[in-house]
Amino acid sequence: MRKKLAISWLLVLAIGVGVIFWRYEWKYSLPTPVPDNYHAVGLGSPVRLPSTAASLFPTDNKPLFLHFFNPDCPCSRFNMPQFRALVQQYGKQARFAIVVMSPDAFTAEELQTKFNLPYPIPVLNDSAIAASCGVYSTPQAVIIDKDQKLFYRGNYNRSRYCSDEKTGFARLALVGLLKNNYSQNFDPLALKAYGCQLPTCNR
Repeated sequence: MRKKLAISWLLVLAIGVGVIFWRYEWKYSLPTPVPDNYHAVGLGSPVRLPSTAASLFPTDNKPLFLHFFNPDCPCSRFNMPQFRALVQQYGKQARFAIVVMSPDAFTAEELQTKFNLPYPIPVLNDSAIAASCGVYSTPQAVIIDKDQKLFYRGNYNRSRYCSDEKTGFARLALVGLLKNNYSQNFDPLALKAYGCQLPTCNR
């Protein structure tokens, strides 16, 4: 009887560990499912941003880097240091903005303070921006060139913790664009969405 009870407790414990591992680790290493009603936006396609984002394109011929972020998504929170580093390094050559995909969004001031951004960054909360860029998960980086065409939409790197500097996909894409390299061959891992699925940012 004791043996059966011990085996039962071990089984319950193993199942519990498996559930926790799935909830907080394994499911985020799998590609995000593509929504049934997804409208693909190919690289090189014109991006028609909604009126809420019109001010992001002044006449200075700078590319635009959009950071799609959701505070409820674990993957999203890990890559803010990488976004901040890009802003610090390339803020004079490109424009940056944050698109917050959450009904309980941070204000621009709260994001500025919480993530110690080097200077005020425009913060938008409009799901139509994600649709116009073909984004269906967070976190995602989108780079739009000076002609308002989609240059890059993908991951910061291959690690969901956004800490693998050797595969800095978003940084490499931005640097290439700033050098007028429009013929980059992006790693397939860069373009396959991982993370939390929109609109609820749940897996």
